[in-house]
Amino acid sequence: QAQLVESGGGSVQTGGSLRLSCEGSGYMLSMPCMGWFRQAPGKEREAVATINGYGTTTYGGSFQGRFTISKVNSNNTLLLQMNSLQPEDSAMYYCAADAGYPCYRDAPRYDHWGQGTQVTVSS
Repeated sequence: QAQLVESGGGSVQTGGSLRLSCEGSGYMLSMPCMGWFRQAPGKEREAVATINGYGTTTYGGSFQGRFTISKVNSNNTLLLQMNSLQPEDSAMYYCAADAGYPCYRDAPRYDHWGQGTQVTVSS
């Protein structure tokens, strides 16, 4: 069964870094669009970044310059490098795949989701 599994979350202090990984089984990482999203308690799920099959990336909100999305095709892994983390970055982070194209930073478009990995940033 094709699935997505995130890892790499944890607790860091303000200004710290984390690298999230998403391993895709089956055909997941070959989907046209892959993305990272996050959701904090009481808030809507928001897009962090997307990447398409050509390696073109987009970033939502204030993430550009601090976060970097990338994909390692050789081992079916989607990555999210997060630097200069702030307490407001605390959330559950999810990777997702969308069979549609082009890529949109719109969570309802994504058909496949991982279970999430928690990121907590303390001040």
